[in-house]
Amino acid sequence: MQARRLGRDGPELPVIGLGTWRVFDLPDSGQPDADAVLEAAWAAGTRVVDSSPMYGRAERILGRALGRRRGEAFVATKIWTSDIDEGRGQLSDQLAWFGGRIDLLQVHNLAAWRDHLEWMERERDAGRVGRLGATHYSPSAFDELETAMRSGRLDAIQVPWNPRERAAEHRILPLAADLGLGVIAMRPFGEGGLLRRPFRRELAEAGLAGWPEALLRWCLADPRITVAIPATISPAHAAANALAADASPLDEDLRDRIARLAA
Repeated sequence: MQARRLGRDGPELPVIGLGTWRVFDLPDSGQPDADAVLEAAWAAGTRVVDSSPMYGRAERILGRALGRRRGEAFVATKIWTSDIDEGRGQLSDQLAWFGGRIDLLQVHNLAAWRDHLEWMERERDAGRVGRLGATHYSPSAFDELETAMRSGRLDAIQVPWNPRERAAEHRILPLAADLGLGVIAMRPFGEGGLLRRPFRRELAEAGLAGWPEALLRWCLADPRITVAIPATISPAHAAANALAADASPLDEDLRDRIARLAA
């Protein structure tokens, strides 16, 4: 699987990760389903996983699914609260679930990001956290995200990126490149909405197997994207998503056609 560097001095990561939004918020009886998804993604080369306290039980389920693989995984998760004490409690749980270390700890939706970064930086200095980031799903918050990016305190950001959600294209992605920040692309399938359109024959004739491959390759055609994190509860889909990273880069004409037909 191809790899890209998370920022100028960051580790090289496989370009397809595994998201857990909605699909890993499972009861204990659903653990075998999550285990099967992780196993399939792992066998296909996925090593980056992403979660959040916002996702219900997903972090705990993901930690169990990783099991002995934890040392080879790159775990990205988040702090999701405006309360500092609650945020520190979230990290305490995460450290228990993920073997005592978080590779990338992000401030989810920029909630009290300045206050959180103060104690998160101390956790990084103590070796319990590897790198720091911030996320937001809404273009209305991109001014604040730019402020956080320019603070010099972040290693990575996470934003939506798909043919229908391209607000990051003209401001956020160029700034990330200038600052040497990694970029995690959330919602590469538009939370599933982009997968429900009929797949056009002209894309199939161009060698694309379906919307998941087309959208992931579209996403990764921008070199400023470090890793995309599609979420699924299907082992077959997890494997297919990961393998999309091995395909050759899209030419500009095909990428434009994907964007036009998807959007």
